[in-house]
Amino acid sequence: MLTSRTFLKRTRAGSVLKVVREHYLRDDIPCGAAACPLCPPRPDGGPSALEERPSGAASSLCPGPHYLLPDTNLLLHQIDILEDPVIKNVIVLQTVLQEVRNRSAPVYKRIRDVIGNPEKHFYSFTNEHHRETYIEQEQGESSNDRNDRAIRVAVKWYNEHLKKMQNEEIQVIFLTNDRNNKEKALEEGITAYTCEEYIKSLIANPELVDRLACVSDEGKEIESGKIIFPEHLPLSKLQQGIKSGIYLQGTYRASRDNYLEATVWVHGDAEENKEIIIQGLKHLNRAVHEDIVAVELLAKDEWVAPSSVVLQDDGQNEDDIETEEEKENILKTSDNKSMLRPTGKVVGIIKRNWRPFCGMLSKSQIKEARRHLFTPADRRIPRIRIETRQADTLEGQRIIVAIDGWPRNSRYPNGHFVKNLGSAGDKETETEVLLLEHDVPHQPFSQAVLSFLPKMPWSITEKDMKYREDLRHLCVCSVDPPGCTDIDDALHYREMENGNLEVGVHIADVSHFIRPGNALDEESAKRGTTVYLCEKRIDMVPELLSSNLCSLRSNVDRLAFSCIWEMNHNAEILKTRFMKSIINSKASLTYAEAQMRIDSASMNDDITVSLRGLNKLAKILKKKRIDNGALTLSSPEVRFHMDSETHDPIDLQTKELKETNSMVEEFMLLANVSVAQKIYDEFPEFALLRKHPAPPPSNYDILVKAAKSKNLEIKTDSAKALAESLDKAESPASPYLNTLLRILTTRCMMQAVYFCSGMDNDFHHYGLASPIYTHFTSPIRRYADIIVHRLLAVAIGADSTYPELTDKHKLSDLCKNLNYRHKMAQYAQRASVAFHTQLFFKTKGVVNEDAYILFVRKNAIVVLIPKYGLEGTVFFEEKDKPTPRLDYNNEVPSLTVEDTTLHVFDKVKVNVMLDASNIQHQKIRMVLVEPKIPGNDVPAQLSTATSSNSEPEKKKKKLQQ
Repeated sequence: MLTSRTFLKRTRAGSVLKVVREHYLRDDIPCGAAACPLCPPRPDGGPSALEERPSGAASSLCPGPHYLLPDTNLLLHQIDILEDPVIKNVIVLQTVLQEVRNRSAPVYKRIRDVIGNPEKHFYSFTNEHHRETYIEQEQGESSNDRNDRAIRVAVKWYNEHLKKMQNEEIQVIFLTNDRNNKEKALEEGITAYTCEEYIKSLIANPELVDRLACVSDEGKEIESGKIIFPEHLPLSKLQQGIKSGIYLQGTYRASRDNYLEATVWVHGDAEENKEIIIQGLKHLNRAVHEDIVAVELLAKDEWVAPSSVVLQDDGQNEDDIETEEEKENILKTSDNKSMLRPTGKVVGIIKRNWRPFCGMLSKSQIKEARRHLFTPADRRIPRIRIETRQADTLEGQRIIVAIDGWPRNSRYPNGHFVKNLGSAGDKETETEVLLLEHDVPHQPFSQAVLSFLPKMPWSITEKDMKYREDLRHLCVCSVDPPGCTDIDDALHYREMENGNLEVGVHIADVSHFIRPGNALDEESAKRGTTVYLCEKRIDMVPELLSSNLCSLRSNVDRLAFSCIWEMNHNAEILKTRFMKSIINSKASLTYAEAQMRIDSASMNDDITVSLRGLNKLAKILKKKRIDNGALTLSSPEVRFHMDSETHDPIDLQTKELKETNSMVEEFMLLANVSVAQKIYDEFPEFALLRKHPAPPPSNYDILVKAAKSKNLEIKTDSAKALAESLDKAESPASPYLNTLLRILTTRCMMQAVYFCSGMDNDFHHYGLASPIYTHFTSPIRRYADIIVHRLLAVAIGADSTYPELTDKHKLSDLCKNLNYRHKMAQYAQRASVAFHTQLFFKTKGVVNEDAYILFVRKNAIVVLIPKYGLEGTVFFEEKDKPTPRLDYNNEVPSLTVEDTTLHVFDKVKVNVMLDASNIQHQKIRMVLVEPKIPGNDVPAQLSTATSSNSEPEKKKKKLQQ
């Protein structure tokens, strides 16, 4: 049956357009109930979703067998309840799904996943195309009211339809938290309950009540309690204000060190007021880290400086707002007038970025209380107020909590309990927490993804060889860290008959196995990168590919993508060829094994000879790069030695880099540059490239001042000048000084990012001093490399064109996700090192070590312990202890404590220990031992986080001032 839907649409010019759309109605859409004699089988031939005899939880309100049918708002706000294994046999209407899709992409994805889970028995019913459930919008009726009516019509139809079945009567229960909708349903004879009424009626599952989102009706919040926060302006006013320039839109970033301060990074190209400071509870106005907010700039005489005071929220009494005001006054008195910055206040929220948060319950001191405060693991997230009956059980556990809302009269947001992860401090639990907190997709690969893997046993076919060169005769070998199973690169070297040299880089041909648009490709694109934790690897692609079919292991045939150069003996490239190939690696070596071969006087086999040739060329290539202005920076990397049984760290040391590390790196860099040029020449608008922006000159202030304090000059007007002055900055008295300068230089750098060549005109890679660069050499662990492989395959005619590759907007969106995933993987890796460092010091007691001062603050020094690559902060202020006399000099930079002056790069001695007093935020504590501060008998102590847990590098420069 054909009907038409009419609706009005406003054009860009402002006129109103009447749109008529054909709308097909059908009789053959099944109800989804098993063994329903009235409905045809499902068109896809699959089993019915709803059980014949619903096996959901027993309810005191509806003791008979029943299906549930929720409305849109219930689905949006109570998705945690619907995902619980207890809730089964739910009908999700097309009307509801469409509304959810328009209002929340994350919830829509979650409900689609639930519908796809056969154990949950959720059924998606296409009510908008069913002849008996489709309704027209009446004159004067709002879209919302029409949709509510459509849902009630569908519930009624279901109940009448199910009555006609010849077995036991099954009822459809309508779930809605909308008071009007519920009243209308009851008037129409429909059994309807609020979510809370139904969940509280479940006899055997009282714990489900904790998962209810506390959604109060608007306006109710004013009834009780003092109003703390200003009202948020409605979205329409915010949008008008942003358009007219009264308000600025930006991303809200809470401070990790001061809960009464945040910055808003303004969107758009305007350099002026790019970063706005927000200070004080009322000005922060219930924004949460990473929300998109609207900000009003304050008058210039109200501008403040970034605070150098560390303030942690200790979860005070809800009513004790006076204490907050006292703390805000402390912020103002510490202002440095020369450092005033644009300051504003949050006037409204444009988009919430709430997610489920990991943390721990701070149990209420009031006996029998159900209201408790939850402390998130991330210090930038405010405490959350939740109601739970399980407080005793959840004490000492890591749990997940979701925010539901933040009323104006509440010091903290309201939320609900979602899930218990396990005991705090337990290795598996803490790993789960850091993966969730850094948004690392780590669930096992789904069957849909695995279904696109090649069937085993796998072998190379004639079809695979169609566009390939057979390079199995070449002496190819790989050089990797010990224990590496995802080997994605290998090298070869040989002398040519014409006296020149042939060098090849062979990369695993992952794009052969991962075809565009399928579930395996989509999952790899979403993950973006493999994440390496201290004792665990979260693969980007399934293990069959990462550790087997794509891994270039020795003595097996493997598909590769090869970049082969003809060079002279001065490492000058005479000719470059790219090809898909088949190789057979002759050896899988570790860096140490390769180094041993190069250094051995007795070994002269083919592999060793080619390694020596590669090493010789690599040294020439490196010198050329450095002469060109490439930077050699230093960052302390830590390796743990694990106990084979308990997997606890028993030793910890900084990684030692060998010549062979540098050898492999040089040829990978060269391959990346060669491929970048090739794909850009072929696709000037659609090449996926990687750039490293030059830092703004102000970033180098701390470096220049620190070097000057040691009578050294660092020039920063170009990468070449910086590289040369770093090379000259040596001090015989302090051999570690040059490393410290390079570590500090790393902190001044910007983040390298992926971008689409058609959407940007700055391609330069500052750190490598290269005009163009990309990633080609690690497709097993980076999705960017897979895209680059596809582009290169098309460029050389080895594969068909991929339609998605020539959509620069899609490529640009992909780059955003890859940059985000890469950044989160780095933070997750650092957090893993931090946790394992804590485990290591747990058994060590107090350790006395040499350290060097990296930064000085107004009330602290930041030190680096080279032996462990461990960074921490030593404060000279302690609770309940007299504060020593402190004199901070920003120009030198130095901090005088009593009569002892501490300079950047000074060598000191510290005691290191684990402070386990706060189970939520266990930290490494450091105590200054030498030089001893006069008159300070008890050494100053400060809890610290390891460098792995430290603030992202770009934000560090704030704290350095």
